[in-house]
Amino acid sequence: MSKSVKKDLYEAPDYYLLDELLTDEHKLIRATARDWVKKEVSPIIEDYAQKAEFPKHLIKGLADIGAFGPTIPVEYGGAGLDYTAYGILMQEIERGDSGIRSTASVQGSLVMYPIYAYGTAEQRKKYLPKLASGEMMGCFGLTESDHGSNPGGMVTHIKDAGSHYILNGAKMWISNAPFADIAVVWAKDESGKIRGMVIERGMEGFSTPETHNKWSLRASATGELVFDNVKVPKENVFPEISGLKGPLGCLNQARYGIAWGALGAAMDCYDTALRYSKERIQFGKPIGGFQLQQKKLAEMVTEITKGQLLVWRLGVLKSENRATAEQISMAKRNSVEIALDIARNARQMLGGMGITGEYSIMRHMMNLESVVTYEGTHDIHLLITGMDVTGLNAFK
Repeated sequence: MSKSVKKDLYEAPDYYLLDELLTDEHKLIRATARDWVKKEVSPIIEDYAQKAEFPKHLIKGLADIGAFGPTIPVEYGGAGLDYTAYGILMQEIERGDSGIRSTASVQGSLVMYPIYAYGTAEQRKKYLPKLASGEMMGCFGLTESDHGSNPGGMVTHIKDAGSHYILNGAKMWISNAPFADIAVVWAKDESGKIRGMVIERGMEGFSTPETHNKWSLRASATGELVFDNVKVPKENVFPEISGLKGPLGCLNQARYGIAWGALGAAMDCYDTALRYSKERIQFGKPIGGFQLQQKKLAEMVTEITKGQLLVWRLGVLKSENRATAEQISMAKRNSVEIALDIARNARQMLGGMGITGEYSIMRHMMNLESVVTYEGTHDIHLLITGMDVTGLNAFK
């Protein structure tokens, strides 16, 4: 591997001096996460992506920088931080790799959040501290092979068997599934209502086959959740929440993290292209001196700056409990769209070098093809915004 990969020279763009809007605590959290990514993620991530293997040894480091459930109260092992801090953490981790950020997002937004928001006091005490420390890892089972954008059509179901429930069905495209200790699973009860529950590895009839041959998120572990007459203790079911409100509440948390995270990938691609444009000589001068290359860089930093302002304001609203699901949708879609455009333009600026693992751009570009699809596709988020502004439902 070349030295240019091992020496991570990343400098974040801040064209509109947004640092002035951050607290000292925010900056300290960012510095800690950025240093960790430079030291632990950047030197090894290309190798793991090439091998299509998740670097499990990073779990402890993710826990140490507070990436697992940073907004969860301290009494349950979280850091009790605001949502801007959470966003900053996701931005810095995805600047390293979307797959590593996915691991943290799933743990915090899709596993710890529902246990905290919907679970019993016993469930919180049992699972949250171990999830926060990385001693226990989780995954989130909503998507099925025939029900992606329309999760309400799920066929996974539970049947009341007196002292317990019997769970049958399957989920797919589940991040962290192959190594997860627990799964937060959504299934329909006998009345057709969607219920959430915690399934533990080791329960008879529960298996997690890994998904192979991915060209995207290669350094993240993806799998299925298969339930064959799994006995679920009644104390493992979330008591109050029912319907799509439960899983959609979790997705709002995850989409918020992605809105910040995808910007991190965009910022890394821009920084790489900017540095390359000053070093690469063609026709007797750095390529950054040519108009078409400057056009690309100027458009990249403009879109990044607009995205930074969008997610910063969203973070303030989220911490005040005023952010709407529709506002989160807009930010998720915008961040991923501009990140993909920036990755593609940055790749062009690097020419042939842009397709190699010597630089991060092609890996980001492939990863973002998953990010634009999961937690609500690009098109679904457009329709969410469209329905919000018109009051007319285009989903049906």
